[in-house]
Amino acid sequence: MSEIYPLQGPIPHVPDDLTLPQFILDTRHPQRPLNTFLNPWFIEEATGRQIGFEEVRARTFGLANELKARWNIGENDIVCIFSPNHVDYPIATWAIHRLGAIVTTANPAYTSEELTHQINLVKTKHIITHSTSLAVVEASAKETGIPLSNIIVIDLDYKGNAYSTVDSLIKAGLSKEPTFVERRLNPGEAKTKLAFLICSSGTTGKPKAVAIPHIAPIANVIQMAFYARVTEDYTSYEDRRYRVGDVTYAVLPFYHIYGLVVNLHFYLFCGHTLVISSKFNFTGMLKSIERYHINHMLLVPPMIVLLCKNPEVKNYNLKSLRFIMCGAAPLSAELTNQAVKILPDVGISQGYGMTETSTTVTFPRIDQKIGTPGSAGELLPGCIARVVKEDGSLAKFGEQGELWVKTPSSALRYLNNDEATKETFVDGWVRTGDEVIMNERREVFVVDRMKEILKVKGFQVAPAELEGHLLEHPEVSDTCVVGIPDEYSGEVPLAFVVPSQNALERIKRDPSESEKVKASIMKHVSDHKVHYKRLAGGVVFLDVIPKNPSGKLLRRVLREKAKQLKAVPPKAKL
Repeated sequence: MSEIYPLQGPIPHVPDDLTLPQFILDTRHPQRPLNTFLNPWFIEEATGRQIGFEEVRARTFGLANELKARWNIGENDIVCIFSPNHVDYPIATWAIHRLGAIVTTANPAYTSEELTHQINLVKTKHIITHSTSLAVVEASAKETGIPLSNIIVIDLDYKGNAYSTVDSLIKAGLSKEPTFVERRLNPGEAKTKLAFLICSSGTTGKPKAVAIPHIAPIANVIQMAFYARVTEDYTSYEDRRYRVGDVTYAVLPFYHIYGLVVNLHFYLFCGHTLVISSKFNFTGMLKSIERYHINHMLLVPPMIVLLCKNPEVKNYNLKSLRFIMCGAAPLSAELTNQAVKILPDVGISQGYGMTETSTTVTFPRIDQKIGTPGSAGELLPGCIARVVKEDGSLAKFGEQGELWVKTPSSALRYLNNDEATKETFVDGWVRTGDEVIMNERREVFVVDRMKEILKVKGFQVAPAELEGHLLEHPEVSDTCVVGIPDEYSGEVPLAFVVPSQNALERIKRDPSESEKVKASIMKHVSDHKVHYKRLAGGVVFLDVIPKNPSGKLLRRVLREKAKQLKAVPPKAKL
C-alpha cells in the first residue's frame, strides 16, 4: 500500500514570510473567522482581569521595545520562559519573536539541575520566570554564568527590587519611541527561521531541544481551522463546534506543545476567549467553568479521570460546557464512556500529535459528538501518513505498524544532535515511534509506543534519563526503568534495580534494610527530578537485569514482568 492521504483536499495557502505574531496579531488569513463580538482575548482566572486585542498588541510592542532598549535582544538570541501559565506568557512569547529572537520554553516544575541542562543545551542568556521559581532560577544562573540582571519576573506578586518585572518593562517600553524595526521575513524564510526550541525526551538520555520554525505552528493552525471548518456555516449556529466568542479554558501548560499551539494559538485564531489558569486545581476548574461560562476545555487523561470520579462535580453548574478535547496521551474507550455518563451533553474526542510535528497530526472529527472509541482522531489535511510494518513494508488499512508522517508543521531537527535527528527526521518524514492502526476513514488508533518513552500525566519521561540518574546512587549496581499502568497518570515509572553488594549484605543480615534502601533510591530521584519523573511505581529488586548479547536492556521482558506483578510494590514516602 502507498502513502495515506487525508480525505479532505489540500490545505489553503500557508504564508511563508510571516513570523508567528505577525500571523496572529497583524494579518488576516481567509481561514480565520471574522470576530465582530469584540470579546476579550484573555481572562486571568484568579482575578477576572480581561485583556482585549488592542491591549495585547500594545503590551507586546511595549515589552519588545524595552527588551531591545535594555538588553539589546535581537536576531536569533534565545530567551527562556520558565513560568506557569500567565496572561503575559503569550505576550512575552510574541515580544521576543518581534525582535527576531527565539523562545525556549521550560517546565516551571523543573529542578535547578534540569533547568541548567536546558540552559546549557540551548545557550540562553535571559530568563523570564515566576516569582515562585526564583530560587531555582538563581541556582541555575549561578551554575551557567547568567547575570542575575538578565532575570525578569513575569507576575505581579513579586515585591522585591532585585529584578525587573514584565509589567514594568511594558510600561517603560510604551513610554519611549521605538527602539527596533521589526522586519518582514523574506519569501520562504519562515520555513527556516526558528521560533521555538522546545525540549522533548527522545528515546534515550536527557531531553533534546526540538527546533521549530515559524511556519510550523502557523501551518498547524491553518490545518486545524480548515479541517474544523471554522469559517463555514455547515450546520446551525447552536451545533457548530468552534464559534467566535466562545470561552475556552487554558490550563494546559504553554511550555508544552499541546498547550502552546492548540490551546493558545488555534483557539485564539478561532475567535475564542481564553481563561488562563496558572495551575491545575480540580475544584478551581469547576468553579471557573461556572463563573466564566466555559464552553471548551482541552485536557489530558488524568483530568478526565477526576471528572469521572470526583464527587465535587455534582456541586457545580457545568451546563455551559460543550466540548472536551483530550490529548498528550491515549484516552481509553472505557474512560470516554464514563465521561459521557457524567457529562451527557458534552462532546468528547481525542487528537494526536507531538513536539516534533508541532503539533497535531490527527484531530477530533466534527461530524461526531463523541469520538470513535479508542480513536485519536482523523488525519489532518496537509498530512501524509505511512504505517510501516516491522519488515519495512507499508501496512494496509487495519494493519499495525509505526506511524510516519509528512506535514507542513514539522519541526526541522534536534538542536546540535545529528544522530537523534537522523533517527527521527528521515527525508521529510517524522518517525513518531508509535505503533498505530489506521482505518479507511483515516482515523488513527494508537496501539503501543515502539520508542521507550513513558507518558506520565501526558508528560514525556525518558527511562534512560532516570536510569543514568539511578546509577549514581551508591546502592544501585544496575537498573532498568519501565512504565506500569496507572488509572490517574496513565502510566508511572517503576525501577527494577540490582542492589550493590554492600546493600545485599545488609539486607541479608537484616531484611528490613530492603525497604530502607528502596526509600533511599526513590528519594534520590525525588530530590533531583521533576515530580512526574519520580518512581511512583516503586522499586523492585532483581538479581540481574536481562540484556541481549550486545548488552542492550531487554526492556520488553521487564515490561511483561511489571504487568505480572499482582500489586504495585509498597511505596516509600517521597
